[in-house]
Amino acid sequence: MVTIKKAIAKPAQETSGFTIGTKLFKQSIVLVVLLALWEIAPRIGLVDRVFFPPFSEIAKTWWQLLVSGELWKHFSASIVRSALGFFIAIAVAVPLGLLIGWYPLARELFNPVLELFRNTAALALLPVFILLLGIGEVSKVGIIIFACIWPILLNTIAAVRDVDPLYIKSAKSMNLSDFQLFKKVILPASVPTIFTGIRMAGTGAILVLIAAEMIGAKAGLGYYITFTQYNFQIPEMYAGILTISLLGIVINQTLLAIEKHFSKWKQPVK
Repeated sequence: MVTIKKAIAKPAQETSGFTIGTKLFKQSIVLVVLLALWEIAPRIGLVDRVFFPPFSEIAKTWWQLLVSGELWKHFSASIVRSALGFFIAIAVAVPLGLLIGWYPLARELFNPVLELFRNTAALALLPVFILLLGIGEVSKVGIIIFACIWPILLNTIAAVRDVDPLYIKSAKSMNLSDFQLFKKVILPASVPTIFTGIRMAGTGAILVLIAAEMIGAKAGLGYYITFTQYNFQIPEMYAGILTISLLGIVINQTLLAIEKHFSKWKQPVK
């Protein structure tokens, strides 16, 4: 009997390994092709090598900047600003969204403001933030907060309103208090949609910050990209852009892992 079980388990493990390998191949093949084109095109003269260096040169420059500490100086400045604005936005938007989504009166009061600002681009207000808060750190963190609040707030409101009424009726039939209803039903059911907004805000925080750092900053990835462009340091400029791309991937994957942790109840049973 033990031998039979082992014989059955082994093909299952091999199939699982093959499936994972196939999935990784499918996910990486297009990226590998793009990197190969990036490497080959400047070398055979399809594009000007001065303005579009091969990927290997940019990777080498990126590593040299990392080892020297130059890249870390600008990266740390950007991540501190974006993280501060991002977490403040979460602390404000999630409770407010739960409140607006649950209470009809709050929804009626806030709806005109939501409709006004949800369609206002954050970067369009950057001059206003600079005029009111100055050209220093406060205006940069402020514009990040503004950019991050709306996707989190709107998705939180939608999450609460879209909770299955059957869940709420079942909870009320068990005489749960309002607090228990929120804790055991509303919040767990809302987590996936809330995290969709948080992921959108995480990406938006980086994009808005990079644009804000291009004006009046002395450190940060946005400042570094602009500085290297003006000084015709092309590989260094692409290294800064590559760092932003990698940072966006890391943020997105981290938030996906956190979302899966808090949404275990929704995972299909295997």
